[in-house]
Amino acid sequence: MANRPVFEKTNEKPYYFERGVDFTWNSGFSPSQKKKNVTAIHEAYKELNGNSEKKVLEISSKSEEDLGISLSAFNMKRCMGERNITVECVYQGSKVFENGGPYTDLYDKTSREAKKDPRLQNSGALKAFQCGSTIYKPDNQRYSRYVFYDWLYITALLDNEDLLKKLREYDGFTDVEYNPNKSGACQARSAAIAMSLDDKGLLDDRIRDFDYFLSLFV
Repeated sequence: MANRPVFEKTNEKPYYFERGVDFTWNSGFSPSQKKKNVTAIHEAYKELNGNSEKKVLEISSKSEEDLGISLSAFNMKRCMGERNITVECVYQGSKVFENGGPYTDLYDKTSREAKKDPRLQNSGALKAFQCGSTIYKPDNQRYSRYVFYDWLYITALLDNEDLLKKLREYDGFTDVEYNPNKSGACQARSAAIAMSLDDKGLLDDRIRDFDYFLSLFV
């Protein structure tokens, strides 16, 4: 058995609810095995909710739905001036370490190349993020650790209105690659936050200002 979260929207800070779901894990690294796990998570979630009609979307390259694949941080692009860059490349290229960074040349790499760049592992402790004029230094507060990633992902959604419109049809979100015991930032959690802010009338251009976005979680 394994336990993985389904992220639901909520009106309360931090604007997502993480519901742990137990299911039978299909071992292996092949895409087919991962898709089996996506199905298993979603079926277990529906059983947990009395087989309700709640719609759940897998957001990753392993999704069975084109929308989930398009919403993957590896694929969804964010406007950076006159350029459109994947969320993953912006996130990795914005990291500032004690011995280097930000490595903005990663903006020109593929998402996979950016994530696997050895400098991200060999530059010491992560100290901050810098994206253009925005500089953010995480602290130990609950909302602090991954809010920069959430901001990048959610502002990218604003740049992709067609995806955002379709996302509103779903109630919960998963990412089969996300393990809460090992992973940090999570695109499924970011999507749940986006839909929570949308329900509250807060998902608009104001959140492009990082300080404003951060103030919503304090």
